[in-house]
Amino acid sequence: MPGIDECLLQAMLVPGARGAAIVDWISGLALGTVGEPARSDHEATAAETAELARVATEYAASATHPASTASTASTAPAPEPVAGAQEFRESTPVEDLIVTTRTGYHVVRFVDTDFDSSVFLHLWLDRDLGNLALARLRLQDLAEELVLG
Repeated sequence: MPGIDECLLQAMLVPGARGAAIVDWISGLALGTVGEPARSDHEATAAETAELARVATEYAASATHPASTASTASTAPAPEPVAGAQEFRESTPVEDLIVTTRTGYHVVRFVDTDFDSSVFLHLWLDRDLGNLALARLRLQDLAEELVLG
């Protein structure tokens, strides 16, 4: 089971990978980075990506369960922060985010942990060289295997 450094090195093996990070989405701090930053530096990229992660998990439109109706989704309150991985999975059905730019893809995969599940993997792919489907599958595997601590 890989730690942070090994996980990031494995992420960089995805075809078209330009940079990768493991980020605490509550604080916006990068726990580890490798490759090129998508913006001016890794810390700024981590903070900006964490903001996207928070938005995706806090707003009702993206955080409601599939069984919810449209009217419930529009009025449902944002989920409260939770303590453990099980509660995270139950309150936040978002598995990953994909942002497409003119030159690349940003794939964010949330990591379930035994403590507070406030970590995600961020992979930046070159749009011409990257394989988005492969990147999603690889990040899913890495998120399941990642050992923090």
